[in-house]
Amino acid sequence: MSSNTQSSRARVEAGLGKRHRKELIFRILGLAATMVGVFFLVGFFWTLIAEGSSAFVQTFIQLEIDFSEEALAPGGELDLESANFDGIARAALRKKFPEATDRASRRELNRLISVGAGYQIREAITRDPELLGTTRIMAVPAAANVDMLLKGNIDRNVPEDKRPISDRQIRWVDALIADGSLVTKFNKALLINGDSREPELAGIRGALMGSFYMLIITIALSFPIGAAAAIYLEEFAPRNRWADLIEVNINNLAAVPSIVFGLLGLAVFINWMGIPRSAPLVGGLVLSLLTLPVIIIAARAAIKAVPPSIREAAFGLGASKMQVVFHHVLPLAMPGMLTGAIIGMSRALGESAPLLMIGMVAFIVDVPAGFSDPATALPVQIFLWADSPERAFAERTSAAIIVLLAFLLVMNLAAVILRRKVERQW
Repeated sequence: MSSNTQSSRARVEAGLGKRHRKELIFRILGLAATMVGVFFLVGFFWTLIAEGSSAFVQTFIQLEIDFSEEALAPGGELDLESANFDGIARAALRKKFPEATDRASRRELNRLISVGAGYQIREAITRDPELLGTTRIMAVPAAANVDMLLKGNIDRNVPEDKRPISDRQIRWVDALIADGSLVTKFNKALLINGDSREPELAGIRGALMGSFYMLIITIALSFPIGAAAAIYLEEFAPRNRWADLIEVNINNLAAVPSIVFGLLGLAVFINWMGIPRSAPLVGGLVLSLLTLPVIIIAARAAIKAVPPSIREAAFGLGASKMQVVFHHVLPLAMPGMLTGAIIGMSRALGESAPLLMIGMVAFIVDVPAGFSDPATALPVQIFLWADSPERAFAERTSAAIIVLLAFLLVMNLAAVILRRKVERQW
């Protein structure tokens, strides 16, 4: 062995330890970065669940409701229009506290129950007219402050002038707890009601249906158009400056701030085409423009990933260009295209800025029944609730985020299952 070879080997062995130490340091730094990311992610979900899980239960007050004929059927027949259902609920509550005789104390006492108590009594007598003339125990929703007090979100030890519930109201709440009149139930109103000014009555069904309708329009428009554009640009378009210009613009559109698409939707779809504001139809059109560049880029990458041997083999067997693309290339590229669709739809589901520009920030109480009805979306609903000063809306904001993440998880799971079904091996 020559001296040059021995010296080269000695230099390599001398530097080997240093290289191994650098590799170890790199692995430790990578592991530390991963652990920090996991820590913050776990902290986020822990805080979110701890804050929002309490919104799925609601406090109710059990009251002895008197469905008297004098109040509900003064003329001998049930009169739902003129009946004072709120008064019936308040009268039932006053029976528990007859000491509340003056106007100020009655006003304080009435604030223990939600304004939705009257609607609940109306729904009960509407469903079962046989209740007329009877007395029944009903659980009516408590006011948001009572619910927050029982959940520990209002500190009863702070001075009275610094909390939204008075000392006398707290004594009444304690009395209701002592006789078992306060109960907690699953808060189905959160899932089946539309938005409301009252936290205990506010729900996300309207926003959920608005997001659902918008996503249907988005996927129905963006995926076929995006896939067709990708196929043409990758397989049929001539390689010239115009094709290069289109490719550059598509890449640029994928990086454009989403609010720009909202301005475009406001100018084109609402002001020029006359589509109603706050409708899922215009929201779906705007989100389609937003997701198109993402889907086109992902679809082109999936088409490029198909091995050239597939095309050459098909051409060798006498297939035409159209047959090669649609019978061989497209089926193999479809899983990658669906991945792009998943990414685009996930982005569309979480967008709020473009929807604010087209009026979907409006306060919508009714649940939309179609694509042209006024609606809002889950991210916008979260934005509205997060801006509300009431403490009860804070937990509902976290609960809405949990539902949004669950919706996103279900949508992605369905897309992954569909991708698995169309996936092919080569």
